[in-house]
Parts: sequence; C-alpha cells; structure tokens
Amino acid sequence: MRYLLDTNIFIDMVTDDYISTDILRLTTDYENLIYVSSESLKEYIHLVQAEKVIPKKDYRLLDVFDLVENALGFNVKYVTKEHLRTFVKLELVEGHKDPSDRLIIAQALTEKMPLISSDTKFPKYRKQGLDLIFNQ
Repeated sequence: MRYLLDTNIFIDMVTDDYISTDILRLTTDYENLIYVSSESLKEYIHLVQAEKVIPKKDYRLLDVFDLVENALGFNVKYVTKEHLRTFVKLELVEGHKDPSDRLIIAQALTEKMPLISSDTKFPKYRKQGLDLIFNQ
C-alpha cells in the first residue's frame, strides 16, 4: 500500500519524537511505499535553517534527499499541476488556513493515498474525502 507522510510525522522521525507503534509498523513494512511531499521537504529545510528543528546526529550532515530516500527508505512525491488543481478546489475548514498543510492534503486526495499525520485539524478534511491515519 502507498502512504503519504505529513510534515509533522516526517520531522518526528528525523528528530526521534513520538511516533505510535502502529505508524512505525506501517512505515517499516517493506510491502508499503512511503512518500514524503516535496512541500514537506521545503518546510523541513526552512525549519532546520531557522534552527527550530534539530535532526538526530546521524541525519544532520545528510542532504535532504539522501535522508529521505537512503537513510529512511522513503520516496519523494513532487507537487504537480494535478495536485494544485485539487488544492484550488479544497474547501477551507474552520480554524485551518495553512497552505502547506492544505497542499499536502490535496496531494493525498489526488493520489488516493492515506495521509499519516498528528495534526488535530486534519480530521476536518475527512468530509472532503481525506483518508487519514492519525498518530496518537
């Protein structure tokens, strides 16, 4: 099965923050394909440069693509015009206007992939078809 990670899950993995055993099981099952959005990589790079995220020692020196593809064994899902078309149609939900989050949600919807996240606002997008796996 294919899964898309939200930025918060990707960062939690890079910094050794809490990931539930269910999510760890999904992301380490070799039969699953795990994707990280290019939008998440942009956010990650910004947060590392702003020193708001400190990766684990092993990951600090790695290029972001080496980190995702080699160290973690994930794939990068690049934003396409189809994702942007879904993004335009995605209805805003109350209390959530983050364009990066909404673009990642649009990718998951377009690709028909479950999105793994711990963002408490994401369940509001289920009414628009989001298949969400929540990290508790």
